[in-house]
Amino acid sequence: MKVAKEYKGLVTKKFNEFFRVELNLKENFDSNKKFLCKIRKSVNFKNQLVFVGDEVIISQIDLKSKRATIESLVQRKNLLERPSVANISNIYVIFSVAEPKLNLSQVNRFLISAEQLGVEVSLVLTKCDLIAEQKRLFLIDKFQKWGYQVITLNLNNPNNFKNLMIELKKKKCSIFMGPSGVGKTTLLNMIIPGLDNTTAAVSSKIKRGKNTTRNVELFSLSSKSYIVDTPGFNMQTLEIDIRELPNLYPEIYKQVVTFGINCKFRNCQHINDQGCKLNKNFERYIFYKEMIESFKSHYYLNQGD
Repeated sequence: MKVAKEYKGLVTKKFNEFFRVELNLKENFDSNKKFLCKIRKSVNFKNQLVFVGDEVIISQIDLKSKRATIESLVQRKNLLERPSVANISNIYVIFSVAEPKLNLSQVNRFLISAEQLGVEVSLVLTKCDLIAEQKRLFLIDKFQKWGYQVITLNLNNPNNFKNLMIELKKKKCSIFMGPSGVGKTTLLNMIIPGLDNTTAAVSSKIKRGKNTTRNVELFSLSSKSYIVDTPGFNMQTLEIDIRELPNLYPEIYKQVVTFGINCKFRNCQHINDQGCKLNKNFERYIFYKEMIESFKSHYYLNQGD
């Protein structure tokens, strides 16, 4: 039996030239709303490829074979390059508080890398059972001052994980991002029943885990929320316009937008600029200053080539 009507669907997995597309329909397609699709050969998506997370229009739906054809690509909101995932709504930056040891400079770079994608960014701290409660509260306070909601996970307190699940089910499409060995795969195995991705122990020599995940795939957490299983989603390449960097620091953005500080020059970089009114008394200012100077050095170096 074939359905003549066209429907909007979500690409949840990609393999070679095939795509698994999931429909969110009121119609009862025998409770199976996942179809194996190929792109119509005559269709040109303006040289754009279709990725996991893309919304597409499908037709020629065959209910018996569970096959369909992708007719068009809905305009996407954003696209990660590595791994290739479209329409992310939330990034959860994952770090462990121990084994491997928490590196604040590395946390900062991951947060900025996530911020440049223009989505909501949160911070998750794993392995909190390895530190004292006082240290956990100290870290929560520290990162809240950085401008981030902080979720701490403790193997001895399952309520924290339950709270994370409740939050994830309120988001449209979430992805975990962080260095190796911090527990991303273990966390995904807990969130997605039956996923059973293999994990690797942290290397005793380099204090870093081994990437063990392979395929990019979306998993449904509720009727309107998904989470991405990715092949070791690490830090995105920092390709930032130096003029946009202040907007990626919540501490600076809040002063400019919420409190309306007005520096003398609109393109003030908040370093040694004349007439700068930014209150520089926040912890990450040293990281911000280092990034500005690094970008400037890189720019001048390339200008000299």
